[in-house]
Amino acid sequence: MRIDIITVLPELLESPLSHSIMKRAQAKGLLEVHVHPLRAYSNLKHGQVDDYQFGGGAGMVMMLEPIVNAIESLQAKVQYDEIIYLTPDGETLNQPMANQLSMKGNLLMLCGHYKGIDQRIRDHFITREISIGDYVLSGGELGAAVLVDAIGRLLPGVLNDETSALFDSFQDNLLAPPVYTRPVDFRGWKVPDVLLSGDHKKIDEWRHQQALERTQARRPDLL
Repeated sequence: MRIDIITVLPELLESPLSHSIMKRAQAKGLLEVHVHPLRAYSNLKHGQVDDYQFGGGAGMVMMLEPIVNAIESLQAKVQYDEIIYLTPDGETLNQPMANQLSMKGNLLMLCGHYKGIDQRIRDHFITREISIGDYVLSGGELGAAVLVDAIGRLLPGVLNDETSALFDSFQDNLLAPPVYTRPVDFRGWKVPDVLLSGDHKKIDEWRHQQALERTQARRPDLL
């Protein structure tokens, strides 16, 4: 999979994409992530990419031309399955969406900034708008990092145990059950006996019941 990201602040994406599982995915050649500084596509002095909004009002707007230049320049080299705009008013990212996007070949992400982008970009180029939650960040860079991580970890061969992702929270509309590791007894806090029984059928039943109870208590909307 190839993911291209257009951003005003490429530095914000350096650390999230160069450590842990995302580093492993790229090192294995399973994921390519290319970050493109939007200012490099500006035709104005000092790489200006924002301007005042028509009609007045507080805040600047990301200009049309630099974004068009960036998108069309990249499209000349790569055929994208989706052009995604990270924005608070997009559809909320969830696990089924990450699953679906992980099966694509090439994705282009545009990070919003300031008061957002000129609407004409959304009308003519963007195929999907995604939000990582009902709150506002300073820009779409952190949202893009979250989206890349959510997608990248699902690619075959990225995780050491590929079945691990199948049992994450939200994969079956349930939160994950409690997990335990050594020691068995710490300060009298003991691991449930069923997990030590070696009876995998009973363990699976216990985990499913625990997942149901946790989901009912914390996220009943998922049931």
